[in-house]
Amino acid sequence: MSDDTKTPAPLAASEAPEFDRKQLIKLGVELGPLVVFFIANSRLGIFWGTGIFMVATIISLLVSRAVLGRIPTMPLVSGFFVVVFGGLTLWLQDDLFIKLKPTIVNVLFATILLGGLVAGRSLLKVVFDDVMRLTEEGWKQLTLRWGLFFVFLAILNEIIWRNFSTDFWVSFKVFGIMPLTFAFALAQIGLLKRHEQP
Repeated sequence: MSDDTKTPAPLAASEAPEFDRKQLIKLGVELGPLVVFFIANSRLGIFWGTGIFMVATIISLLVSRAVLGRIPTMPLVSGFFVVVFGGLTLWLQDDLFIKLKPTIVNVLFATILLGGLVAGRSLLKVVFDDVMRLTEEGWKQLTLRWGLFFVFLAILNEIIWRNFSTDFWVSFKVFGIMPLTFAFALAQIGLLKRHEQP
């Protein structure tokens, strides 16, 4: 009997570092290329910065695949658009394309999430059902909130790049959008607790 009670403890201890490591890798995949973009833009300009951003994005996705065994959906979609719009930026020597990328990606995510709700499906549930268990109403509310948040981010990106300098826009991508996203995610904890299923 004493052996049975001791068995779960080593498992829990071994799982905790794995969880932390995966979260750090996911954060690096999301934030790493943006930090590289910010530094490269400040030192070399938007076109060199864009090229380095593309390379850093591809490397981060490959690292995610090698270490986690998969590439998360959102970084994969975002990375695809970074390569496409970054390529257009360099080819045409016009930074309009890299500035439009966040708008288009956020509109795409918003359309998928809100369109899914209109069709009677919560697509967040499809992606995150193995991570958290919520009631159907919880999934609907969470999907609606994230869909509207992506609309907000798209509008915000349009306001920033149209009214401020390129350097300010790049800085805002790193020091504005990411903190806003983290703050919004934390604000959903109450909803998650209310609609959590055992």
